Order: sequence, then C-alpha cells, then structure tokens
Amino acid sequence: MRFRRDAPLDPGQVTDVRGRGVGPGGFALGGGGLGGAALIIYLLFTLLSGGGGLGQLAPLDDQQVGRGDTPAEVSTACRTGADANKREDCRIVAVVNSVQKFWNGVFQRSGRQYRYVDTVFFTDQVDTGCGLATSQVGPFYCPHDQLVYIDLGFFDELSSRFGVENSAFTQAYVIAHEYGHHVQDQLGVLDRIGNDRQGPESRAVRSELQADCYAGVWAAHAVETGLVEELTQADINQGLDAASAIGDDRIQEQTQGQIDKESWTHGSSEQRRRWFSRGFENGRPAACDTFSGAI
Repeated sequence: MRFRRDAPLDPGQVTDVRGRGVGPGGFALGGGGLGGAALIIYLLFTLLSGGGGLGQLAPLDDQQVGRGDTPAEVSTACRTGADANKREDCRIVAVVNSVQKFWNGVFQRSGRQYRYVDTVFFTDQVDTGCGLATSQVGPFYCPHDQLVYIDLGFFDELSSRFGVENSAFTQAYVIAHEYGHHVQDQLGVLDRIGNDRQGPESRAVRSELQADCYAGVWAAHAVETGLVEELTQADINQGLDAASAIGDDRIQEQTQGQIDKESWTHGSSEQRRRWFSRGFENGRPAACDTFSGAI
C-alpha cells in the first residue's frame, strides 16, 4: 500500500498528545479484539462500570474538520503522500484522511452530513471521555467524546504477540475499523448494543463485525479517494491475516489456553476475516448488516 506522492494531507484530522494527556469519563469500542485479554478486562470492569450508556448522538450539522491543535512536528512533517510513504505517523494521517473522505462521500450521497473527527496519538496512557486508557488497551473509539485513540507502539506489539506483519495496510485496517465505529455512532447503531456486550451472538460482537465489514468497504474504494495510489492483493491478504489474528477465539486460546464463547466481544477469527472480505468484495455499506440473522 502506497500513497500518491503529491496528494495533500490534512494533519488537522490528527491530535498528537504523545508524551502528554487529554480528555474527561463513558464506554469505548473497538479495541477489545485488538489489545488482547488485558483490554477485555479493562473494558468490562473499568469503562463499562462507569460509562452510564452511550447517550444521545451530537448534532451532525455545522461541524468542522479536525480540532486544529496538532503539534508542530506532525503538522509540518505530514504534508503530502510522499511523507506518508516515509513516516508511520504521516501514514496514519493519510489513512485517516482517506477513510473520512470516503465516508463523507457515502453520507452525502445518502443526504446526510458526516462529522469529521480526530484520531488522537498518545503514548503510555491517555485520559479520554471513556476514562483513563493505557497503551495495553489498543486502539479504540470513544463515543463519549467521538475520538479515535491509538498508541502507535501498538502495531509493534501486534506483530510481536500475534505474528501480524506490521505493514501499511495492517495499520490502515485497524484505523478503518475504528472509524467504522464512528460511522455506527452517527447512524445510531451503537445505541442498539445496550447491555448485550458479551457472547457469540451478542450485539457487541455484531457491532465489531460490522466495523470490520466497513473497513473492507473503505478498502474497496481507497484508491478512489485520491490519497492511496494502489492496493495489491498482498495488502488485502495482510488485512485478512490481521483480522484473523485478533479474533476472540485466537486471543483466548493464546492467552488462556481455552475458548469461552460466552465472553466473546468481537467475534471469532473466521468471522472477522469473513466480514472484512464481505465488505471488500461488495464495496457497499448495505452489505454489512450484521444485525440480521446469524453471523
């Protein structure tokens, strides 16, 4: 996966607080199947106990892109696709730009307004609208403040712990999955989860698989956004490998030595791989209805 060298980047869609902290207290989604058992425990016993539900969606009109508080280094270093081909943080900026440009187009064609939101870079820990999160949580989306959070060191851990290649498209899949939750948030899908947060047929699992599918839909149109130069079959295979590696069954088997379906929050390796593939092959959000029938 490479980016067009002359494609302009918008670093204003990223807030960089690496070495600092940010935020308020809610309920986070997206990281459980990425960060492993530690994250599952964190979500269930820390965030969910004090979250008070997902609440109402904020108005979608009159919103601006980004928050405009990106530190100078990323703001000045990440200007074009050429920078994204050289630096990891600039690469994430490019992916965020591409994913949000795609969903903005989808929303416009549906007569809706997409709300652009930031990805927050942090190190070690960060104070968020969903509570204090550490790097062990992995990437996640917080509906309370409508931000995506990621410690970029996560990708090295994903590689060392789960054998996933730390490639450009692996990183893009993770980011696209989290923005899939933001899309769900704007459409009111997250309100449907309620207290049904565990189990192989739970709404939580259905939500995560839909976010995987949405990531595949974006991938099908990534080149059309004008930022991505090309996606190869090898790139897609890396995304499929990442989706498979972070299934609940694979993580439980590796960390606990046994599989407990009733505690699943994200779905099996096979399910995650299949729903990402479905989104990529169909290229339509309508193909991502994980809430009807068996999954």
